Amino acid sequence: MTDDRTAELKALLEQRIVFFDGAMGTMIQREGLQEEDFRGDRFADRPGSLQGNNDLLVLTRPDVIRSIHQKYLDAGADIVETNTFNANAFSQADYELQDIVYELN
Repeated sequence: MTDDRTAELKALLEQRIVFFDGAMGTMIQREGLQEEDFRGDRFADRPGSLQGNNDLLVLTRPDVIRSIHQKYLDAGADIVETNTFNANAFSQADYELQDIVYELN
């Protein structure tokens, strides 16, 4: 399947300019999310603030992430990237969530 996708992308690049999505963090900020959105049910009792941990939204508010990706596709993006900019142990340690890095990715 990977070879098929690679060939498809190469063929598309030979035909025209390919457009990527845009600034994910900016789009997330525009949603006006609150602490509860970042926590969801799963992390409701977790100590410390989770607000600003945008990577966590793939688990707690996948509808928001899906909607943002759809907006980029509707605007003409050919490729959308994952929301995993800080899905690593070092960044997630700020939220004491390094144990879920594999799941975030």
